[in-house]
Amino acid sequence: MGEGGEGRWRADRLRRCIIERKPLGIGVIGSGRIGTLRARLAAGHPAVQFIAVSDADPAKARDLAEKVGAQFHSGDNEEVIARPEVNAVVVSTSEGEHVAPILKAIESGKPVLVEKPIALTLADADRVIQAIDKSAASVRVGYSRRYKDRYLIAKEQIVQGRVGRIVGGAARLFNSRSQAIAVFKRNRHATPVVDALTYYVDLMNWLVGGTGLAEIYARGQTGVLKAAGYEVEDVSYAILTYTDGTVVNLGVSYALPEKYPALGHAARVELLGTEGVMILDDDHTDQLMYSEKGVPHVYLPDHTVNMVFLQSGTPGDWALGEFWGPIANETRAWLDHLSMGKPCVLATPQEARATLEATLAIEHSIASGRAVTLPLAG
Repeated sequence: MGEGGEGRWRADRLRRCIIERKPLGIGVIGSGRIGTLRARLAAGHPAVQFIAVSDADPAKARDLAEKVGAQFHSGDNEEVIARPEVNAVVVSTSEGEHVAPILKAIESGKPVLVEKPIALTLADADRVIQAIDKSAASVRVGYSRRYKDRYLIAKEQIVQGRVGRIVGGAARLFNSRSQAIAVFKRNRHATPVVDALTYYVDLMNWLVGGTGLAEIYARGQTGVLKAAGYEVEDVSYAILTYTDGTVVNLGVSYALPEKYPALGHAARVELLGTEGVMILDDDHTDQLMYSEKGVPHVYLPDHTVNMVFLQSGTPGDWALGEFWGPIANETRAWLDHLSMGKPCVLATPQEARATLEATLAIEHSIASGRAVTLPLAG
């Protein structure tokens, strides 16, 4: 195709996208930190023509509505989901409150993007999947590591066969005890495994590509978090064995010092293939800043650090009035998927259930001191 033909093809494609774009009305359930980000991103998407927000605290919903120019707000989640203008729903409640709004949206025939995890128990995850199967509903789960550039590019190398068959891998992430304690205060049942390592269980499952898990063996060590009143491990390590023999080592510590310079996940991911290797350094230690004025923490409003690893905030970063990073990429990809039918790689409910099962198995193995065979008993 000549240069002129290429230009006409792109212009025709752009016109088709504009003409065929489905208008969206987005209901955001939960007006906290991530719900606010999703709402702000939705407000800037060309297909979104209506936004409604809710929160258990009506004042938070009102504040978010004012911030993003939402046309409706409420302290009642079901009232937002039921609005006729709403044709897609974002569930950004706390982890233990995902199931009810997902089921209500499915009942209303509206696509859903829910934050990870899909639920906190396999029984609840199965309830959601059964409802999806009955209605053919569209539900995706926000494991946003998939939408970090380096991991998308890594998946491309695997798809292109450049590293051969994946036979092994490793991932570890660090975070500070200050963020861990903030998570526990929000949800007493959260742990670093279920709340954070889950991202890397999903990431490895996705990168390995469709092979189920056979066995998990894990160990943990308690210390400062237990001393602070939380019965969770400072450090957890797990060996995951897949049904084809692939072996992956995962580790997490959410007990680093309070002022550790990471504003979120400081991670490292390694993938070993039959024809190559990928080593993905995601620690951000190459992007160091020290500020006498202090730098605000992306998750903790009253917490600042003087030394910071730039770009270490897990959801992404604000820069010159725009939000950039995994949550932005993921949200826009989902909205493009709904409005233009573009493919997206957000986790399916079945993939999210498999990830939940793996994190529960890691905790069972730590508690019992034994290897756990999957699938877990009901």
